[in-house]
Formats: sequence, structure tokens, C-alpha cells
Amino acid sequence: MLRLVENHSLPRTAAFFDLDKTVIAKSSTLTFSKSFYQGGLINRRAVLRTAYIQFVFLAGGADHEQMERMREYLSALCKGWNVQQVKELVAETLHDLIDPIIYDEAASLIEEHHAAGRDVVIVSTSGSEVVEPIGELLGADRVVATRMVVGDDGCFTGEVEYYAYGPTKAAAIRELAEAEGYDLSRCYAYSDSATDLPMLEAVGHPYAVNPDRALRREAAARDWPVLLFNRPVRLKQRLPAFRMPPRPALVAAAAVGAAAATAGLVWYASRRRQTA
Repeated sequence: MLRLVENHSLPRTAAFFDLDKTVIAKSSTLTFSKSFYQGGLINRRAVLRTAYIQFVFLAGGADHEQMERMREYLSALCKGWNVQQVKELVAETLHDLIDPIIYDEAASLIEEHHAAGRDVVIVSTSGSEVVEPIGELLGADRVVATRMVVGDDGCFTGEVEYYAYGPTKAAAIRELAEAEGYDLSRCYAYSDSATDLPMLEAVGHPYAVNPDRALRREAAARDWPVLLFNRPVRLKQRLPAFRMPPRPALVAAAAVGAAAATAGLVWYASRRRQTA
């Protein structure tokens, strides 16, 4: 059980949550494919392809190469989308699509961490236009998410400004910890994927949630706790009533500054060279 009382004479602490398959039961980005289709952003073929990607993602998780292919596909897919239209579509369908797939166990953990005086930070590879509203729905204090480049016409260019993935997640939470005064040795982190090992290694209390095979092996080798979440539930149906939300989510990806973004781009470029 988590300690419910935080000693406020000690440095501040936080709980860092991956989003997809950790807090919610599906991919946050792919879940909105039907909404984007109805809004005219994608065609029927793209809907079918994203449904297939969602199936693969749910069936066995996604390793580094699969995540790279997914990133490239989604980056190309959203090129030319009007950012304001995307935000409006997400806002219109957020409760219908995301509320029913939030894990009850994750919502309880978020409540417990807040009760203990810890900040809750969502750290997701999905785009900020999707993650920020979900963070607000969950009552998160901050959000770290991927950011796409937006052109002067208000549309995505298809290029990635900041990729919240792998080591860049760890770099972002370290900068956030320095800015906010978090003691990472007393912080918590939760993820389902071995691609988030750098983030889990950065804190004193890492947890594997619904882990893929690689993360399950690492958790066993390192004696990390393993949590199994399997009860998606609407927030308003939970008892006691979930606070929706107690405070607005902030965008930590912007707050942590240019260093994390630069580190992410350098790391991504090196991975591309290795792959080539």
C-alpha cells in the first residue's frame, strides 16, 4: 500500500505515469481515429489501418522498431491537419472515447498519490493535443507529451519537434524534478513497456503495469513490483467519486525547456543512423 501522508518537511515528490495500457486500456492516439474520420481528417483506409495497429499494440505490446514505424506512420498521416480542428474533435469526443477505458486501478493510484501530497505527471509518447485533455480529465498536475511542428498556416507539417520516447522521457522528468524540486529517489513511475526502462530507472519506486514480455523479464530480474490492471470503468461510476479534475494539467514538456527536446532529437537522429 502507498503511504497516504507525505512528510512536507522533505523534498517534494511525484508519480510519473505512462498513459497507453498503463492508465487507459488502449492507445490514446489511435482511439480517436473514428473521430478524425468523421471530421474528414482521414479516409476509411486509414481507419482500418489504425484499427489493425491498435490490435497489434493491444495483443503484444510494441517494441522499439514497432514504435518507430507507428511514429513514422502517424507523423505522415497528420501532415496538413489543422491543429485547432484536431483539438476540437478531441474535446468533443473525449468523454465518450477515453472515460470508459480508464483503468479503475490507475484512477485509484492517482487518488492515493494526490492524497499523499505527490504531484501526478502523465508522460506519454502520444501527441500533446491528445494527452493534455486526457491529463485534465484524470486530474494530472503536469503532462509530458510529443509535440509536432505547426506551420504558419496552423497545420501540422509532419515533422516532430519533441519526441517523448525512451531516454527522452527520463531526461524530461529529470529536468522537471530539478525545476519543481522533486526528489526522484522518493518518486514513483509506472509503465507497461520496456521502452520506458530509462524512466523507470530514474525513480526510486518503479512499477511494471501490465508489462510486455521484455519489461516483465526486467522487473523479475530487478525485483520490481508488477501490477495488473484489468478493470476499465467510467470515472463518474467509481466510488468514492473521482475528482474531475482537482486542478488543471500543465504542459511539462514546455516547462522543462529546450534541453530535453534537444536531447530527444539527438537521440532520435542517432537511432535513425544506427537503423540505416
